[in-house]
Amino acid sequence: MKFPAEVRRGVRPGPQRLFWLLLLCSAVLREAFCAPLRETVAAPVLTPAQARAYTEVLNMRPAAARALLRGTDTGTLLVQDCLDITELLVSQDASRYATTVAAQNRRLALLEKSAEAGALREYTRAEIRLHQAAAQVVFGHEVQGAWSLRQSYQQMQQVVRRYPQYLPARKTLGMMQFFIGSLPESYRWFLKLLGLPGSVEAGLHNLRLAATQPNDFQLEARLILALLEETYYKQPAAALTLIETLHRQQPDNLLLSYLLISQHKKQHHTEAALAAYRARPTGSAYLALPYLHHMAADLLLYQGQYAASVRANQVFLAEYQGQHYRKDAYFKLYLAAWLSGDAAGAEQHRRHIGAGGRTVLEEDTYAQRFFEDKQPLHKLLTRARLQIDGGYYREALATLNGFRATPATPLRDRLEEPYRLARAWHLLGRPDSARLFYARTIALAGNAPYYFAPQSALQLGYLYQLEGQKNTAKIYFQKALSYPKHEYKNSTDTKAKLALKELE
Repeated sequence: MKFPAEVRRGVRPGPQRLFWLLLLCSAVLREAFCAPLRETVAAPVLTPAQARAYTEVLNMRPAAARALLRGTDTGTLLVQDCLDITELLVSQDASRYATTVAAQNRRLALLEKSAEAGALREYTRAEIRLHQAAAQVVFGHEVQGAWSLRQSYQQMQQVVRRYPQYLPARKTLGMMQFFIGSLPESYRWFLKLLGLPGSVEAGLHNLRLAATQPNDFQLEARLILALLEETYYKQPAAALTLIETLHRQQPDNLLLSYLLISQHKKQHHTEAALAAYRARPTGSAYLALPYLHHMAADLLLYQGQYAASVRANQVFLAEYQGQHYRKDAYFKLYLAAWLSGDAAGAEQHRRHIGAGGRTVLEEDTYAQRFFEDKQPLHKLLTRARLQIDGGYYREALATLNGFRATPATPLRDRLEEPYRLARAWHLLGRPDSARLFYARTIALAGNAPYYFAPQSALQLGYLYQLEGQKNTAKIYFQKALSYPKHEYKNSTDTKAKLALKELE
């Protein structure tokens, strides 16, 4: 049995997908259950050794973490499981899946037999079950994963009912509640089937409780909240400031280095992102993180350093054992070869796009669509896109100045040109010019199955929202939702839906 493709694709926040995998000690979906206070207790805490081990998990130093963990008490079982799920999901090594799930089952059995009682034990049981759900879904066991998710959800409800002051549960429940509540309406049948309601507002409330009050997992809560607000509520400066501050305090933390690179990349700070990549902590003590090389390949592509971009993606593909991002990597290899004039190399990479990997993530779906479409890309428009992604907006405008449409120009290219102009002007802080070209894109597009018009509608919604024109903003957010099919529909619809909620 398989879930429908749109459910399997999900709506993970694009630029931070790997972050959620790294923090799967708090992962997937749950609801915050605001029940009356039934039992007031002092929050159980990890022992000093367990807390240090957990810090090493977040530092991504597995051997150091493992050396600190002894025994089978509840806190040890929790941190061990956080370590195992992090190693599994970062490595994407399918050969480790069965061993990891078996270890999770043993820990759950030990918890059932344990004489310990209280919030930490109940939270650990729900958290381990959630990790198991994540592992099962990622490695294709979707039915088992759905059942494990439902069990974890119900157990975590009980934790919050019995121990409403236990902040780690608020952190995890709040995150999951947010994601359930942010799913498009078309997913409601699936959530009802699992018995998983959600609420964006309650989710943010619970995350803020966990982020602003001391607890063993406060760092996670702060990061998750900041990245949600950056991704969905346009607060990039706050997220970057937090991550920069934490990185200065913990320069040996590989997770924070990853997040710093990712945030600079997302906010079009190519030089800063590459500097953070080159300064990242390295060595055999750290968990291998091949995705960093994939990010670096993108950054080098933005700068036109095509040979260096190829080398970085080749390192990624050689070290990475998973199936996600493979199509995207071959697409970027294609672009680097094609833009540098290597036609034979470009064709070889293009064929690899269709040969392997999965299309769960939007980047891979886009690459596969390019492979199947067989319509050649336009070099000027492609260069402009990469320049905009890299933060080189004026260079992109100069590149776009050379574009000339003819009657034979494909509709896709005629839509992409005004959309790229809009993005460049928007990011240069020229909203009037941006609005003009976003509107032109929408007018030309009709119902064409490309992302340029829905993204234009979304960006116009943001611009009018910023100016306080709520009714006009609503019209454009609703228009963004109205497009039936395009490459980035999941993420676009989620952002538009959340923006509409904010305007209510």
